Amino acid sequence: MTYSYLSIRSRTLAGRLVLFSLLTVVALVWSTAMAVAGDVLTAEDLLKTKSVLSAEISPDGKWIAFTVTKPRKAAEKPGSAYRNLFLISRAGGEARPFVTGKQSVRGVQWSPDGKYLAFLMARGKKAKTQVWRIPAKGGEATQITSSETGVLSYGWHPDGGKIAYVAKTAKSVREKELKKKGYGFVFYEENLKHRNLHLLDIANGKAEQLTQDITVWDFKFAPDGKSIAVSVSEKNLIDHRYAFRTIHLLNLASRELSQLSNNPGKLGNYAFSPDGSRLAYAAALTQSDNQVSQAYVIPVNGEEPKNITEPDFRGHVSWVGWKDKSTVVYGANEGVNTTISTVKLTGNGVSRKVILDGGKAGIAFKRPSSSHDFGHHAIVGQSGEHPGEVFYWKSGSQPKRLTTTNAWLADRDLGKQEAIQYKARDGQEVEGLLIYPVGYKAGESYPTIIVVHGGPESNWTNRWITRYSEPGQVFAGRGYAVFYPNYRSSTGYGVKFAAAGYNDAAGVEFDDIADGIDHLVAEGITDKDRVGLGGGSYGGFASAWFSTYYTKYVKAVCMFVGISDLVSKRGTTDIAYEELFVHSGKKLEEMWQQSLERSPIYYAHQSKTATLIYGGLADTRVDPSQSREFHRRLKMNNHPAVRLVQYPGEPHGNRKQTGHIDVVHRVTDWYDWYVKDAKPLDGPMPPLDISEKYGLDLPE
Repeated sequence: MTYSYLSIRSRTLAGRLVLFSLLTVVALVWSTAMAVAGDVLTAEDLLKTKSVLSAEISPDGKWIAFTVTKPRKAAEKPGSAYRNLFLISRAGGEARPFVTGKQSVRGVQWSPDGKYLAFLMARGKKAKTQVWRIPAKGGEATQITSSETGVLSYGWHPDGGKIAYVAKTAKSVREKELKKKGYGFVFYEENLKHRNLHLLDIANGKAEQLTQDITVWDFKFAPDGKSIAVSVSEKNLIDHRYAFRTIHLLNLASRELSQLSNNPGKLGNYAFSPDGSRLAYAAALTQSDNQVSQAYVIPVNGEEPKNITEPDFRGHVSWVGWKDKSTVVYGANEGVNTTISTVKLTGNGVSRKVILDGGKAGIAFKRPSSSHDFGHHAIVGQSGEHPGEVFYWKSGSQPKRLTTTNAWLADRDLGKQEAIQYKARDGQEVEGLLIYPVGYKAGESYPTIIVVHGGPESNWTNRWITRYSEPGQVFAGRGYAVFYPNYRSSTGYGVKFAAAGYNDAAGVEFDDIADGIDHLVAEGITDKDRVGLGGGSYGGFASAWFSTYYTKYVKAVCMFVGISDLVSKRGTTDIAYEELFVHSGKKLEEMWQQSLERSPIYYAHQSKTATLIYGGLADTRVDPSQSREFHRRLKMNNHPAVRLVQYPGEPHGNRKQTGHIDVVHRVTDWYDWYVKDAKPLDGPMPPLDISEKYGLDLPE
């Protein structure tokens, strides 16, 4: 950079002083600018960020076991982040490592007496996932199950001497031999293998299969250990898990299985009351309810369930539990915040008391782990300033943070994150989260990225919302405003709000997003000529919609595992019944034309938006053909700025660090090129080969 005044000769002392002052000011401004630029969150920072995933408190409430992600490095074998296990006192202090390094543990549970920690892990080459346990005082971990097909989930028997676990039926010797000889054909959605429940005696190592001819998804022991509540479906299909799962009781003495719940729609978690007389469960209100939203209680003797959720609750119940034998506790998403409430079953049994408000506590959280007396709790808490960390919460007080997993984050300048509200075109109030650009100045407008969540039965809560596919704070550090709208169809605002998109795909839900862009422009935050939009799954559907139907709003989109053709999507997804029951509401034969006209491919000819399409080649939720169809229709209409990138072996969302690395850099490049730098649609596209950004040692 050259400044013309540097060539001016100063002939007087005053002139030299003026020049010296100017140089000093310039140096200070330059060094300050460089400091800000160096202190923002970068893509490399994001890819090394760790997060606490789970936290389980001991039965006596004194110790918390927690797992932390450990991202793989660029040159390591492709795979998911490792998950390491630590132990920390509720009083705080240094965490004790239990299982670390290149290991992954999940499903951590304390034994009923608090002497052991159990967890799921696959250790060794080609090893199956098994249940392991380690003494809480420290020592070597030992494997306690030997399931041929690997353990999917497990739970301690109340006596501590047994463990129940779920594992899929193994292939027969005949089936293995056929596959070996090249005859291992796939019979689509037939010849399925059930998920069976087993009971293991830890002392003698013998396991007994408890169920057959039905698929068990999860389970809970009754407090006396004589029966087990299990959620089951007729077939081992993800669609059946979503659409047809109900709760049954298994009598361990007689092996009799009897149906308890008759929930018409989606089912969440469930829990026995401390005296074992009742079961609380979270479920949808109706079959068309797109997500779990209500709390129910049902006597185990088979009486009718009672909905204990407040009528017209402006939120969504996400999990249930018990404080004591007559008090249910449940968690909920309420707007962008999370809450925990209690309901006494005496009286009307629906009036609730909020005992923890995440908005006031400054964190968002999922279900906490509680001590036996419900006096002490472990929480994984997040905020706009940090990913998941361990918090200790004592009933009646505010949560206390115990861990700092990414200490270096304190040295980064982050964009301010806050909830904003605006009116849609029909007067409906819509909420979302806005991350301001680092160094934001009121009155200036900025390039803006809109990030659309998937589902749509989901929502943005006020937590750490920066990740590889949606690197919000990375964008903020590069000068963007970043908006995350909770458009209609989102959860957290009541059943009616969530049902707005029923039989109306890409209707008011995506209009809400367009209205959000208009609001940000009117507020002077967003430069209307520099807007980008992206998201995954249903957010990818929105990306394709804004690339075509609403092309005037955005200069570039990034469509991740997204929907482009509602007709073909319904014939290729693995959740066809779920889609029918909670989204479309009608069979395709009854809505051919509507499905076509709500498909982005229908409007591909009018796209004036740079379109990056990307996703995994092993995606069963949104088939990769959705991406190829969209790419082809744009290309056949002479679109000059469209690119399709597909990741071998990746399902609905990238799991391996290799895909994470490519996506965060490729998406950032795409937005910088077309949104921030406003390069023309008919000019060169960003570089295809970005391997120099992967952090690998590659030959020239």
